[in-house]
Amino acid sequence: MHSKKAIIRTFSSVCFAVALAACGSGEKEAATTEVVEELPKVEIQKVYSQDVDQVAEYTATVEAYKTNNITTSTPNRIKDILVDVGYKVAKGQKVVVLDNVNIEQLKVRLDNIEREYNHAVELLNIGGGTQQAVDQLKTELDAARRQYENMVENTVLVSPINGVVTARNYDPGDMTGGDPILTIEQLRPVKVLVNVSEGEFTKVKKGMKVDIKLDVYGDEVFTGTVSLIHPTIDPATRTFTVEIDIMNNDERVRPGMFARVSMNFGTSQHVVVPDRAIVKQTGSGDKYVYAYKDGKVSFDKVELGQRLDNAYEVISGIEDGAEVVITGQTRLSNGAEVEVLKK
Repeated sequence: MHSKKAIIRTFSSVCFAVALAACGSGEKEAATTEVVEELPKVEIQKVYSQDVDQVAEYTATVEAYKTNNITTSTPNRIKDILVDVGYKVAKGQKVVVLDNVNIEQLKVRLDNIEREYNHAVELLNIGGGTQQAVDQLKTELDAARRQYENMVENTVLVSPINGVVTARNYDPGDMTGGDPILTIEQLRPVKVLVNVSEGEFTKVKKGMKVDIKLDVYGDEVFTGTVSLIHPTIDPATRTFTVEIDIMNNDERVRPGMFARVSMNFGTSQHVVVPDRAIVKQTGSGDKYVYAYKDGKVSFDKVELGQRLDNAYEVISGIEDGAEVVITGQTRLSNGAEVEVLKK
């Protein structure tokens, strides 16, 4: 009898232990299923509208203000070339002397026709000649004078501008041909031509100042002045041409240099966001930001303007005073709940 009670007591203890173990296992499973998923952690920053300089940049090649090709109207032999490439010349300076063998003959002919004309006029005045004879000689005299003056003009050639000789195509003794004898370029001032978008047509004004950088001079800024605005828009490129003068008193700027032109069209009020907030969509090139509101983020497409140091001008897509995510974007999706890290 005693032995039976012991067995029952042992069995009860075993059952209690099993039940206790089963209960413990259930609590552990419940604890496992109650783990809460962690929200993505982000940093946010409020963004505001501000005045942004509307600066457009263009590239161009420096050109001479004027280029003159020194040549003759009729072929002739070159007697002497008085300057060479690199020489500075003044307006009116003699630069080329041509053969003058025919000038004396033309001068004799001109003098003879002039005497005949004067004699015909005298006869007409005393009633001994005709108006027809006077008119005929007057025509011959005018033609001979033009021929002589043209020959004189094409015997000693002068520079029509202040400038620098940039090309020489012949030597003394050569006959002139299709190429100019010399090319002279004016370097004070020089100019650049840029093609500006038609959207800026009403903003470009004659006389406005622009900043110009030349690759050869690094970050040094030269001042240019808008001198001419072409009046038509190119239908193929939707641009118009603007000519800009650089005074170039020291002649450091030379034709052929590569120039970067910055034109300031005033200011506009636009939201500015940190560059860290911009998300670039692979493939399309579209730009987005994650905007934060009431614990969630929205994936908003934006149109960017200029880059401003470590920020971007936003033309559209984000409102003044909005809060945008600046770190933690990799785990986000549109509409996701987030946890904001306090600074």
